[in-house]
Amino acid sequence: MRKSTAQEDLLRGIWRENPVLVQVLGLCPTLAVTNTVENSLVMGIATFAVLLGSSFFVSLFKRFIPNEIRISVYILIIATFVTVAEMCLEALVPEVHKALGAFIALIVVNCIILGRQEAFAAKNTVWRSVLDAIGSGLGFILAMLMMGSLREVIGYGTFLGIPLFGDSYEPWVVMILPPGGFLTLGVILLTLGYVEERRRANRVSAMSAQERA
Repeated sequence: MRKSTAQEDLLRGIWRENPVLVQVLGLCPTLAVTNTVENSLVMGIATFAVLLGSSFFVSLFKRFIPNEIRISVYILIIATFVTVAEMCLEALVPEVHKALGAFIALIVVNCIILGRQEAFAAKNTVWRSVLDAIGSGLGFILAMLMMGSLREVIGYGTFLGIPLFGDSYEPWVVMILPPGGFLTLGVILLTLGYVEERRRANRVSAMSAQERA
């Protein structure tokens, strides 16, 4: 199998192998805290920081981690960065920290982070592991912002707390409730799947036309 390039390591997680929109991982925070753009952005940045830091240290010390206890060591490293992230959020954005609640601590068990340590950071160099973490982290932030933007605009009629439609707008309250998270994610996945299917059909049609020519 051809080894991926550094550029592919960086770009892969942003879109082609997006952890939420393609691999459908990390759905707990994606569905739970994306009722506003602010919550989505803060959770995305916190997860990005934890993923980046843990990937760096797992790759750096992989030679010294016994295979039998590697998962426990990975979780310990991840938990350390989650603790730092939670303390920073509590100091910098206390209101958002309170709104996110236990979901900050639950970053420890986010399968996106542990999955990247096991699948990539533990097998590659520090530099490539950092690139992979940046790509996957940005992909997660992108998915969170897509969810948060749709839910806040429709559910509150605002974007980052700024009213968009005036006093006459009747918010769709269901969009800021748990069912709204499932509905929004379903619509996004359905739309992306339809677009990808149309692109695939167009490529097949173009190839068929070239063969006939």
